[in-house]
Amino acid sequence: MTGLREQHKADRTRRILQAASEMFRDQGYDAVRIEDIAQRAEVSAGTCYNYFSTKGDILLAIVSMEVEEVVAAGQAVIDAPPETTIDALDRLIRLYYDHSLHYLSKALWRRAMSLSIAAPETPFSQRYTALDAMLARQVSDLIAALQQRGIVRGDADAALLGQMIFHDLNQRFVAFVTDEGMPLTDLHKNSLAATQSWALMLEPRDAPKAPSRT
Repeated sequence: MTGLREQHKADRTRRILQAASEMFRDQGYDAVRIEDIAQRAEVSAGTCYNYFSTKGDILLAIVSMEVEEVVAAGQAVIDAPPETTIDALDRLIRLYYDHSLHYLSKALWRRAMSLSIAAPETPFSQRYTALDAMLARQVSDLIAALQQRGIVRGDADAALLGQMIFHDLNQRFVAFVTDEGMPLTDLHKNSLAATQSWALMLEPRDAPKAPSRT
């Protein structure tokens, strides 16, 4: 009985988040009320408020759903990385970028970022920071996997490098979402150039040079 109740709760939560994502994108975050989201999700307003106290809570839940799906997909890259450091990093980073607009528009990412920055002591900001840390750890895990394969320098600090690479790709993502006219293809192009530089620095000193990608 408890399992069925949890399944129903998960289904309602998913409907609420899907409805909110669609309405935020179509109508704008400020124009949408929780009551409107509840109606689209076919739940009562009371149920919606029981799950989420504010629209900010709903937005954070959408960000969490986005990141959790990306991390789950990224694990496959870590479990079976491509043959070269460039290809492995590029595949993981492309996965992050390609999925980023699945639930959230650029405007919604800007709103989530601003909410996190404006009130760093709030649960919203702390959870947002934790999600970034989750992605950074996954980059570190990929570097560690490539070290085990012998194509990344063994003396490199995988945890630190993962944080550095994630910070770099995250800054590029911030630039992307703050420029409405910038296409995803430009983000990929800029990211690949940086990834090639990272891969070159991570190569073992006696390794043959990998060919450049264009």
